[in-house]
Amino acid sequence: MEQVDVVVIGAGVVGLAVARSLAQAGREVLVLEACEAFGTQTSARNSEVIHAGIYYPAGSWKARLCVEGKSLLYAYLQERQLPHQRCGKLIVATQPAQLDALRQIDAKARANGVHDLVLLDAAQAQALEPQLQCVGALHSPSTGILDSHSFMLSLLADLEAAGGALAVNSAVAQSEYSQGAIKLEAVDGTLLQANTVVNAAGLQACAVARRCRGMRAQAIPTPYFAKGNYFSLSGRSPFQRLIYPVPEAAGLGVHLTLDLGGQARFGPDVQWVDEVHDLEVNPARGDAFYAEIRKYWPGLQDGALHAAYSGMRPKISGPDEPSADFVIQTSAEHGVPGWVNLFGIESPGLTSALAIGQHVAALVAHA
Repeated sequence: MEQVDVVVIGAGVVGLAVARSLAQAGREVLVLEACEAFGTQTSARNSEVIHAGIYYPAGSWKARLCVEGKSLLYAYLQERQLPHQRCGKLIVATQPAQLDALRQIDAKARANGVHDLVLLDAAQAQALEPQLQCVGALHSPSTGILDSHSFMLSLLADLEAAGGALAVNSAVAQSEYSQGAIKLEAVDGTLLQANTVVNAAGLQACAVARRCRGMRAQAIPTPYFAKGNYFSLSGRSPFQRLIYPVPEAAGLGVHLTLDLGGQARFGPDVQWVDEVHDLEVNPARGDAFYAEIRKYWPGLQDGALHAAYSGMRPKISGPDEPSADFVIQTSAEHGVPGWVNLFGIESPGLTSALAIGQHVAALVAHA
């Protein structure tokens, strides 16, 4: 049986960030990834937005780690000259009844330590974005975009430079704590023994935890999967900034984001599904996008949207429940010494990744 100090399960952006922090702290780290390459699931299928930390309840993991992570992320991207842009975004009210919601969002952001938001009236918002129709907006200048693949590739390079390694096609079949160590069996029969395991398996995190003998069943949340469909815009984007409507219950509405080439895309919507591999975009869903987008951009032409791609949110709250916070769980909650579970790491997980990595490394160091 091969001995290793730390095993990180999952090579998405969060798993790589955690592994990097642990390796740079002097730990021997092996990352096990079920797929054929790193970052092919949720980390590769999102809006690639650097979030400011606006929407989340004060004191929550999402609020704290997003605000901290944003600062770490911009510094990291700038230091390594990785592709990104601090383009800013406008959260828009399209009817007077939503203006109070903008003020509430501003107050929530301030409670989270985000102090750069600016409330705009309709004329001020339209001076920034002439094609925009709204009755007011909230400008977030520190929101941005990045190339998530370049970011993950850099995290992997940091991990390997610190002596860590990545093994792909290495799904974990089962695990257990025995005789002072965690024993893991891969689907191909490979046996490992580790002092520490971090479950950063994203969409499969709850399933991985359930396959660990001795893990308290009541500590493992029920997973839910919310598919988000994206549609791309033909032609040149009329906007220079990201445009978000006032948030909905399960997501942030059908918003406009940009890639680093300036191409506009709309989404994601919220489609609750049972099968995590159902990533096909039904073009008919685009019909509902037009009405939502025209609330803030009436100039959208018929036929201008085309099915692009979809992503899957690894949620731990259901369709009619408030959105759950990140769960960072140690043996005190689940009963397995040396094991850390990361559950429900959806948005703003990409922005928060470096902060999550530092936090988990500190947790493990003091365990």
